[in-house]
Amino acid sequence: MNRNYLFILLFVLFTACSKDVLDRTIFIPDEDDSNLPAYTEWGYNTFGAEYDRDYFLVSQKIVPCKIVYKSDSLQFLLSGIHIASNYYAPNYKTEMSLFFVFPVEKMRDYRDLLQLHKKEIDLATDCIVKMTVNKQETILTISKGKLHFKRAQLLSVDDKENRVILSGTFDLIFLENGWPVSISDGRFDLGITEKVFYAF
Repeated sequence: MNRNYLFILLFVLFTACSKDVLDRTIFIPDEDDSNLPAYTEWGYNTFGAEYDRDYFLVSQKIVPCKIVYKSDSLQFLLSGIHIASNYYAPNYKTEMSLFFVFPVEKMRDYRDLLQLHKKEIDLATDCIVKMTVNKQETILTISKGKLHFKRAQLLSVDDKENRVILSGTFDLIFLENGWPVSISDGRFDLGITEKVFYAF
């Protein structure tokens, strides 16, 4: 185990087996690209991806994920910021969200998310993907992409079930004004509780 991961884990355990600490975002930079969070499976409430030459990243000020089960479909929402870097506006930030909507078996509460363990979603055929930038929503025309839930695990705190940790990867290519745009090298590590899971 990487020493940084061990230090963060011990920090979380000793500074607070408080549930509030488990809801915070812990950003550990990736070794190859420090702008992205490292891929982890500890429930650090983080995500990130390259967006062409920019980045789509978690923000400390925005709840990173919400999940809604409705009408036999799961709506998986990642919310953060698009950090655009160009000559005129280096590090310009805008709020951005990605919605992945795909069919799943019946879910009643967050524990049912365990059925996502090792599940792969073909974004071009089995999913509706929407993007919201500054509160304007667009349904994306996906030419290629995959959402992979590598691991779903139940975390207990003080012998009580507390959250499901969802960890995985995503990448997609979509058309914008007839031109391909790539969101690549995406990764997420999220602690899902009853506060951010809704079933209708």
